[in-house]
Amino acid sequence: MHNSFKISAVAAALQLPNLSRADIEDHLDELTLLADSIGVNIVDRVIQKKNSPEAAMWMGRGKIDELAKIMKEKKIRLVIFDDEISSGQIRNIEKIIEGRVITRAELILDIFAYKARTHEAKMQVEMAKLEFSLTRLRHLWTHLEGQTGGIGVRGGAGEKQIEVDRQSIKDQIGRHRKKLDSLQKRRSIQRNLRLGFPVAAVVGYTNVGKSTLINKLSKSDLYVEDKLFATLDAMTRRTEIAPDRFVLLTDTVGFIRKFPPQLAASFRSTIEEAIEADFLIHVADATHPNLIEQIETVERFLKELGADEKKMIRVLNKMDTIKKSLEFRKRLPPGNWIPISAKTGAGIFMLKESILDML
Repeated sequence: MHNSFKISAVAAALQLPNLSRADIEDHLDELTLLADSIGVNIVDRVIQKKNSPEAAMWMGRGKIDELAKIMKEKKIRLVIFDDEISSGQIRNIEKIIEGRVITRAELILDIFAYKARTHEAKMQVEMAKLEFSLTRLRHLWTHLEGQTGGIGVRGGAGEKQIEVDRQSIKDQIGRHRKKLDSLQKRRSIQRNLRLGFPVAAVVGYTNVGKSTLINKLSKSDLYVEDKLFATLDAMTRRTEIAPDRFVLLTDTVGFIRKFPPQLAASFRSTIEEAIEADFLIHVADATHPNLIEQIETVERFLKELGADEKKMIRVLNKMDTIKKSLEFRKRLPPGNWIPISAKTGAGIFMLKESILDML
């Protein structure tokens, strides 16, 4: 998948009892943005409301037939499920739609692979893909299903091939992990060399303006793009907050709902910048319709990383697009948030004062 051309796809999701139709539409809006970031155009959506998933194909057979009809009429060969479905379910669906099925997790893996720039980021993505492929081995070797040793009997050609592949993948993961451990030790040495300057990790949901904020504060040129996951590497900039008062600002990979666990594990060394920092600057997008949910997603990740007890400055970005004071008050989440615009510089003085209080 590449941005130089567009691939058409259908988005699919199951609406379970704990989710409203508006929730599902928002999830698919985000899925559409994810797809667009690597040149995939979502042209239609298929949503089914059910009490629980179907074992065979996640959705009911009638809904899968409807999906197949849409894809045939629109000459589409790809469907992206917002849910994490099994390899067996993928195989069953693909037989009916005569096209390819991927999940949200696979899409995010593809985005990370496309956007990784440094050697470390590329290696982390490759390791995550290898981890993910372990869960898909049986799906990849379905052409050998008839070559097993029979029901209840192990050791047929299919089973042997799966075991050979599994061991090969584990060996590759082991080699990647050794290299990443070496890079992580080097990163730890670099951290020690920074001693004397306090470190602030800038964290937040993806595409909330973290890099833009660091650029504004440090007058630097971190890569900025209005796309999800524009930043994969932890970049650090020295910033003079006041005369002779410096802080190191570290940009981190953005968090997102349903973040693939394989990526979270592979990128842990990068995300750990948040754990090692002296304090955090949590940036949120004031304009996003699901602002509270995004904040909760970030806070949940920080808790899982053991960074939730860190001192934290909370920042509401993109306030320049909110015109009415009543709308502004309605959008304020619980807690003490500093309203700013990283784009125009509004509120930056107040943010600098809060950073100085942390030093």
